[in-house]
Amino acid sequence: MSLTSILSADAIENAIKDCQAPDSFCYKKFFQLCGLSSKTPQEVKDVFRCIDDDDSGFIEDEELKFFLQKFSPSARLLTEKETQAILNACDDDGDGKIGVDEFQVLVLS
Repeated sequence: MSLTSILSADAIENAIKDCQAPDSFCYKKFFQLCGLSSKTPQEVKDVFRCIDDDDSGFIEDEELKFFLQKFSPSARLLTEKETQAILNACDDDGDGKIGVDEFQVLVLS
């Protein structure tokens, strides 16, 4: 499954353009611009599976760094500050990784 089967390519492009500069990524704004925050819980789970490279059921720090590239291969890497901000916002159990339920809450809240 590709992300463009869930989100429009134009919306993804606009969201990526909005956070081109290092440390400019705001996950709430990104989810709104790409249309993810208006998707169903199942569609959000499907996006999670696209980001979870190793099918572990979690998005780990290393996968999170490549978050934007999952949406657009030419996008930049997230900075350490940006990945830490996402983890701080949604890693409710403090295990250092994002589970599907944590991701859903982050996207849909």
